[in-house]
Amino acid sequence: MSGEKIREIINNLIIKLKNAIHHIPKPVKIIVPIVVILILIICLVFVWIRESQKQKYVEYNGKNLSESKYPGYEELIDALQEEHPNWTFTLFYTRLDWNEVIANEGHKDNTEYPTNLIPDSTKYPEDWRCEIDKDRTFDNGTWLCASDKAIKHQMDPRNILNNENIFQFAELKYVEGAQTKEGINEITEGSFLEGDSISEALIEAGKKANLDPYFIASRLIQEQGRDGTTLSRGYEYNGTIVYNLFNIRATGNSQQEIIQNAAQYAYEQGWDSVEKALIGGVEFVKEGYISVGQNTLYLQKFDVVNQDDSLYTHQYMQNLLAPQSEASNMKEIYEASNTVDAPLNFIIPLYENMPQEISE
Repeated sequence: MSGEKIREIINNLIIKLKNAIHHIPKPVKIIVPIVVILILIICLVFVWIRESQKQKYVEYNGKNLSESKYPGYEELIDALQEEHPNWTFTLFYTRLDWNEVIANEGHKDNTEYPTNLIPDSTKYPEDWRCEIDKDRTFDNGTWLCASDKAIKHQMDPRNILNNENIFQFAELKYVEGAQTKEGINEITEGSFLEGDSISEALIEAGKKANLDPYFIASRLIQEQGRDGTTLSRGYEYNGTIVYNLFNIRATGNSQQEIIQNAAQYAYEQGWDSVEKALIGGVEFVKEGYISVGQNTLYLQKFDVVNQDDSLYTHQYMQNLLAPQSEASNMKEIYEASNTVDAPLNFIIPLYENMPQEISE
């Protein structure tokens, strides 16, 4: 249809609309604008409510954080920024109620497997074991269900806003000059990842995927230990030696079941070499987590990002302490490579109705 024909149709519609309005009785003509205005007001209110409930990210400038709504954050962030002037901080308004978050992260009677586990060790307080499954073990028999108290302690951002734990909030992106081969060599020395060729591969994999290579190395050590495991040394599945460095799909309630599930996934992906498993694993993390906003160690453990229209279920691991452990590894690498003061960004989650006191 030509442009001239379209204009002709539009003009005819306008003429018909004017004629229709002309024949409307006067009292109705007065009511119609009022109704239209009310509808517009309702629509605007609806849009405002919707926008106010949307999660958003705001760069912290030292003045745009409400102490009354989010007690205790500002002082801690300011102290870190003063010590590390090149660092930047992004405030992540989750729009989630703190107590609802803990309720969803905690274990419930109607779920078979807990969302959060802690090691079966006397190192942790007795009240860190959840009431429902206090002494029941999970996975390979060395893990216990975490209590709400343990979850609160590990999730409360104010327990993380310090030099020791801050890398749980580090944005996991590649920063030119911040991540070096020397840093990788330092942290991987004596581990199954030791060697210049693997260090170079980690740097290249990070650069290509725009992922922090130190995070990749830290995740691998977290998953495999310093000595590596069956899945990093090679495991025979259906007549093929396969590798699964990131322990992807390593789930089950016995050691054998866990290994079999992870090996099956590696076999299906064609990961018959360390290099393929490394590249495939990095891509899995990037597409499955980074691309949906879970771009920090904290957010990969605690799914409080609703970009995929779901919450609490899309979590990389059950280990409640994993972000803390990985953050410690990353901090060690940055310090070893003298790049800890590089221009890094940290994403700080904010929850509604936080208690005045920091979670113990």
